[in-house]
Amino acid sequence: MAIRESALNLSPVIRSLSADEIRERIDGLSAILVDCVAGGASVGFMAPLGSDRAQAYWRGIALSVAAGERILIAADIDGEAQPAGTVQIVLDQPENQPHRGDLAKLLVHRRARNRGLGRALVETAENMARAAGKTLLVLDTAGSDAERLYRRLGWIFAGHVPGYALLPDGRPWGTSIFYKELAAQ
Repeated sequence: MAIRESALNLSPVIRSLSADEIRERIDGLSAILVDCVAGGASVGFMAPLGSDRAQAYWRGIALSVAAGERILIAADIDGEAQPAGTVQIVLDQPENQPHRGDLAKLLVHRRARNRGLGRALVETAENMARAAGKTLLVLDTAGSDAERLYRRLGWIFAGHVPGYALLPDGRPWGTSIFYKELAAQ
């Protein structure tokens, strides 16, 4: 599934990647992750994040995609060889939660921020989750910019957990929990 939105003035192409495509694009995916961590994003890694660790992470994601446990969505802009952003839907849930998915790791390279790419990625993820039979998505986020985005997209704030994780520089930071019910189309 591919979505093109010229209104963003980015000419993005947003689509899910297969496990093989993840492996083929591992350098570009790793560059996004390294950039986000260097920019202070709390996405599970401490700074400095080297490309070897980032590549190992994406190899694990490729295995998860191949197993049908998650969907990785990538955004390409303006014909660039490297992706500008990604988001994931974790499909693999406990047997009593087959209707639920987790929105995870919304990553937009700093060169492509504040131009609507995050919104386009989340909206695409919501549509793909719906197509996969999910009726509820949940996420956690440690960033105020991301919180504003999720609120604008109709996500419901469920609570805040102080000291949930460390920022890449080692400071403890809280996280906010959001959810969104997905109406059938």
